[in-house]
Amino acid sequence: MEYENKPLSIKFWAEDDRPREKLLLKGKQALSDAELIAILIGSGNRNESAVALSKRILATIDNNLNKLGKLLVSDLTKFKGIGEAKAISIITALEIGRRRRLEEALEVRKITSSKAVFSIMQPLIGELQHEEFWVLYLNNSNKVLFKNLLSKGGLSATLVDVRLVFKKAIELYATALILCHNHPSGKLEASNADKSITKKIKQAGETLDIKVLDHLIITENAYFSFADENLM
Repeated sequence: MEYENKPLSIKFWAEDDRPREKLLLKGKQALSDAELIAILIGSGNRNESAVALSKRILATIDNNLNKLGKLLVSDLTKFKGIGEAKAISIITALEIGRRRRLEEALEVRKITSSKAVFSIMQPLIGELQHEEFWVLYLNNSNKVLFKNLLSKGGLSATLVDVRLVFKKAIELYATALILCHNHPSGKLEASNADKSITKKIKQAGETLDIKVLDHLIITENAYFSFADENLM
């Protein structure tokens, strides 16, 4: 019969077969992470659909897109059905997403809370595997004048030159600053060294009439604020 060759209505399609159609009909928000990745890779392997393969990849990283963004081409190509081109597509899409978050954060120019600082700095340093120390320079309206990478360190420590902190502050006519550094270990706790450098910079700022408003320790998903914890 003629109707036997007609395509089935979308509602009868297997879920794995229709992420693109689902996006068109219901919008991008309706898709799961696996379905979005399935659209990127286009096809799976002989035994798995693109969605099933995407689910399997996500399962190995606790369904965490941040962890997926850290995978290398060589990590992704270990999965049957993911060649170099598909791996590059996944990495590229996630990098575009990271850069978009960074651009959105940069639009938050006025600092009103520690959370605002976190939104600016997390895309920059939250996922790094080494430690970096940054300074945000503010005017008297608490608007960001400049973000400065002061130093890079190893996995456990970074060196901070207090003179360089205030050299830039004077050049910018900044009236306040906020210190930020990341903990690659994910540990949200201020070390004695963290407390010491904060005190040292704050004391120097008092001499120059430049306020040190806060010091944030930033990890992938959270932060520790010296000001919020009454350590300033």
